[in-house]
Amino acid sequence: MSRTIRADQLAAAVEEELMNYRDTTAQNVKAAVRKAGKTVKEQIQDTAPVRTGSYAKSWTTKVTAESSQSLEVTVFSPSRYRLSHLLEHGHAKRNGGRVRAIPHIAPAEETGEEQLKRDIELAVKG
Repeated sequence: MSRTIRADQLAAAVEEELMNYRDTTAQNVKAAVRKAGKTVKEQIQDTAPVRTGSYAKSWTTKVTAESSQSLEVTVFSPSRYRLSHLLEHGHAKRNGGRVRAIPHIAPAEETGEEQLKRDIELAVKG
């Protein structure tokens, strides 16, 4: 975009372009956060231990905080949060011994973080 700007209008023009860049970048970063949350949820559902399938289906995403410049998305299992911890880290048995851990949350979180970093870099480069 090319236009002629007088010297006395330069500050206002630069400020306007910076505000447009800020707003566009904020929207793109929010979209990246939503996409990463969805990816984490789907990967947890795909890799979760399956007995009846209700544990995997219980995972959801929720926007927990949002402003004009930021967004926080939480991925969680509202009814089975205690089970999530036991499955992820293993636990002691009643009669001794341990149940092996089935890591399915941490790998999904790492994948989501990597995806979010890539998407934010693309959003900032615009």
